[in-house]
Amino acid sequence: MELDWTTFALEILNFLVLVWVLKRLLYKPVLKVIADRKAEIQNRLSEAETLRNDAQALREQYENRQAEWNREKDTVRNRMLEEVNAERGRRLTALQASLEEEREKARAVNERRLADLTRQAEHAAIAQGGQFTARLLARLASVDLEARLVEILLEDLSRIPDERRQTIRAACETGEAAVLVTSAHELNQLQRRSLQEAVESFLGRSVSCEWREEKGLLAGIRLSLGPWVLGANLEDELKAFAETTPSAGTAHAS
Repeated sequence: MELDWTTFALEILNFLVLVWVLKRLLYKPVLKVIADRKAEIQNRLSEAETLRNDAQALREQYENRQAEWNREKDTVRNRMLEEVNAERGRRLTALQASLEEEREKARAVNERRLADLTRQAEHAAIAQGGQFTARLLARLASVDLEARLVEILLEDLSRIPDERRQTIRAACETGEAAVLVTSAHELNQLQRRSLQEAVESFLGRSVSCEWREEKGLLAGIRLSLGPWVLGANLEDELKAFAETTPSAGTAHAS
């Protein structure tokens, strides 16, 4: 088999023509498509990078906002806790004050109730004591006891302070009424004379006496000197005991 150079040359020529045709009609469009595709891919990559950067920025912004929101939330929560604690403290203080006020009211009520009970018990005891004393003195009342009470009144007249004596004298000088002498039993002449002399010495002037008897005195005597009354008798003593006031034997306005 001999090599046909003409055919070989034609085959080479055909190949070169094919290469030129492919280059002109196929490679350039394919390369252009590839280049365009590559450019598109590059653009998309750039856009993706931009989106990624934007997403990263948004993420950082979100994280910053989240951290800021957490801080604000903690601040608000702490403030609310402080306000709640403060309000609880105020309410506890108000409650304690209210309880203390109620305790004080209850204590005052109990003290008042105890005072009332004590006073009632004292009044009952005084009443019982007065009744017992009245019964006892009523049994002891006699002419002899009255004579002793007359002596006590005469002694009391001599012991009245000068200031009180002057007050009684001034009150008795305004009228001319007689001195009223009331006794439980009839006084003898010696007792009447002693009483009149003592009254005249006390008042510093002559007086007339009106003598009366009053069984309610039980025993003793009562002098009425104008607006003043001097007494030393069982009735006045019992009244003074029942009223828990100073006992008879001292002068007082009637």
